[in-house]
Amino acid sequence: MDINELYQIYLEHPSVQTDTRKVQQGDIYFALKGPNFNGNLFADQALQKGASFCVVDEEISIADKRVIRVGDVLTTLQMLAKKHREQFDIPFIAITGSNGKTTTKELIHAVLSTKYKTYTTEGNLNNHIGVPLTILKIKKDAEIAVIEMGANHQQEIASYCVYTLPSHGLITNCGKAHLEGFGGIEGVRKGKGELYQYLKGHHGSIFLFNDLDYLKEMSRGIDNIITYGTGIDAADIEGVVLDDKEYLKVKINRGASIDSIHTQLIGGYNLPNVLAAICVGKNFQVSDENIKNALESYTASNSRSQLLQSGSNAIILDAYNANPSSMKVAIENFANMPGFNKILMLGGMMELGEESKEEHVNLVKLIKQYNWEKVVLVGNQYQEIHEDYIYFPTVIEAREWFREMNFEKKQLLIKGSRSIQMEKILE
Repeated sequence: MDINELYQIYLEHPSVQTDTRKVQQGDIYFALKGPNFNGNLFADQALQKGASFCVVDEEISIADKRVIRVGDVLTTLQMLAKKHREQFDIPFIAITGSNGKTTTKELIHAVLSTKYKTYTTEGNLNNHIGVPLTILKIKKDAEIAVIEMGANHQQEIASYCVYTLPSHGLITNCGKAHLEGFGGIEGVRKGKGELYQYLKGHHGSIFLFNDLDYLKEMSRGIDNIITYGTGIDAADIEGVVLDDKEYLKVKINRGASIDSIHTQLIGGYNLPNVLAAICVGKNFQVSDENIKNALESYTASNSRSQLLQSGSNAIILDAYNANPSSMKVAIENFANMPGFNKILMLGGMMELGEESKEEHVNLVKLIKQYNWEKVVLVGNQYQEIHEDYIYFPTVIEAREWFREMNFEKKQLLIKGSRSIQMEKILE
């Protein structure tokens, strides 16, 4: 079956699933496989749960015309997404970066949704499976799409562009994330820069954080560049931190008739994310009033810099992700917040390759620059370097300690890489 025939089936059954546990009546089930699972083995189960069709790439013992055999299920899913993308003549904004891309995506979606029917990536479905699934959820009424792209190796962003066909792009930054896969910071810039390369070759537009010289260098040759920044260099949208002692307050100095924005975000490091959303909103003629209201109404979720009140304790839960760049700004921001009785609970940082030990040593050195009531380090990355700080190999052990302490009137920052699952400390 070619992709055009499959697309006709999709139009009749426009709901796709890759997990049989989530299959609903009428869904098309794509039998993906990986190192530890094989979706082909669950095709029969998907049909029993009401799947309209099953797309498989192995010989299976089911004689049913609803079973569609293809060469490779993942490639077929991606090409189906491309076919669907080609039906839309609307802006597709691709967002990537080492830090802040999910928050930036959420803020941009909030702003654009005040004027347009806007579709965006749900949660962090930003990989080779999540991106095509996001595209396939876009309906006919779409006016703008905002697609988040995560990556941990070269040519990954380029591969997403093949079926996302972005018209606009935004790279938040290129920090010390996924160093193992990218091969160092220059590799990160090259990998993230694949988005710029695509847009350069397709006469696209970018939203550029003008404070970062390396982004300006990477963007050379792109015709249409809309800029935002703090005023270090002149930008279309300029703003600065007005106050970040609790929630971030931003003063807009140029590009919008908004004096200040009182967000519900934690940390001055969110300033570029806010400015990016203003920049995109202004480009698409969203009113200043709607931009301000959208940014002031947005609240973080999914363990991304959430401010939680637990009894008399104030907890910043930032367990969504961690790398040396994001750890540094989170710790510095927490240290500079008013108040005492501060407790750090930090999980390990993943995918740093040969630089892992050095980066964790640097992190411990950074911690030592400030006065904390307690510091707890979680994960085997700290086993040999935790010095006199409290150390636990696992988050479960850290959780038991946390329960026994019965803290009162403390401020806590809980942060770590996604796979460490530091949020379990609060369960």
